[in-house]
Amino acid sequence: MTQPTRFSRPRFALLVLAGVYPLITAILYVVFPLTEDWFIWQRTLVIAPLMVSIMIWGLIPGVQRAFGGFINVRAGRPGE
Repeated sequence: MTQPTRFSRPRFALLVLAGVYPLITAILYVVFPLTEDWFIWQRTLVIAPLMVSIMIWGLIPGVQRAFGGFINVRAGRPGE
């Protein structure tokens, strides 16, 4: 019989952060030279939808698929 698992938000958040940091850095390196004369609100208007789309359809499913066993810990483990 398999033990029930529980979703670990701290582990998931840590893995998403590890993916988001290089992702936003790469996006900024691409977008900033193309938008030198733009106001910051105009840049974020381009960056935010791009970032959210990549996270929703790429990063988050990838993290869940690759690290499912790490994110879904066995229920009842102390410290989780």
